[in-house]
Amino acid sequence: MAASLSNFGRQTIKIPCKVNLHLGIHVQKDQRGYHKVDSLMVPVALYDTVVVDDAPELTVTHEPQLCVLPERTTTWKAAVLLADKLGVSPDVSIDVQVHIPEKAGLGGSSADAAATLYLLAQRWGVDPLDPLVVEVAKAVGADVAFFLDPRPSLMLGAGDTLVETYTSTVDAPLAIVLPAETGVVTKEAYDQFDTSPIAPESYENLSALLRDAGQGATSDHDASKQFIQQVASLLFNNLAPAAKSLKPQVAEVEEWLKAQSGVLGAQVSGSGSSSFALCESQDAADAIAAAAQAKGWRGFSTTCKL
Repeated sequence: MAASLSNFGRQTIKIPCKVNLHLGIHVQKDQRGYHKVDSLMVPVALYDTVVVDDAPELTVTHEPQLCVLPERTTTWKAAVLLADKLGVSPDVSIDVQVHIPEKAGLGGSSADAAATLYLLAQRWGVDPLDPLVVEVAKAVGADVAFFLDPRPSLMLGAGDTLVETYTSTVDAPLAIVLPAETGVVTKEAYDQFDTSPIAPESYENLSALLRDAGQGATSDHDASKQFIQQVASLLFNNLAPAAKSLKPQVAEVEEWLKAQSGVLGAQVSGSGSSSFALCESQDAADAIAAAAQAKGWRGFSTTCKL
């Protein structure tokens, strides 16, 4: 086995999750069997923490522990694939402190894999945004490349090819709510979508809105609120019906969220099971999260970059 690069020391990174403002799934698939996907994602201030340190051999731990073996996690896969590409031995420990809910459509496992790639690239002397690292990210999972540089971004292809990034102008109040136990397996959601596909809408209006905002001024309160309202009016996700068909509680949460005071717009994120709401104030997001928790659901009050 190739020699390892040792004694680099301890590295730590916090990685955000994401929500999909626009998720358009097409029936067409690429040569890998992946659906064509239009995905406009923004980072959310709800974080996992990834710590990499020197070790005699590769170990991966998650706290709380995941329901899969470490060798089957995206974190392990990312470390092994990058090490193989660079011809080094992945003699590191990787510890993930998990705060992003699993199977929630928030990209937690993809974020962890990207954070791992980012730290290991630095450790092994490669720019984390080098095309080689991006190639490995795509091989790990569709959303992983986004998390190498988590900014508001339009991802096309299979949702893994960066087309455009947008200059963030607003930290928008956001509430995230998901059922207490219900999770949605992404592959199952796509399989369900294939049984009754819904044509995607265009992302162009939302893309243009974010692009124009980055070129103008939305710093005052009224302009920022108007901008968030405009974004909220353009939310779209044609994978959501599949998630709701698989797990009726997802539909219940989304409908409840839309009915709450202070919500400007809400929808399922990704393949579920979480739904998110763009809110008119942080107080509104706080109240929604608290009310969700009182119902026995999981609720978070946070912000996203727009």
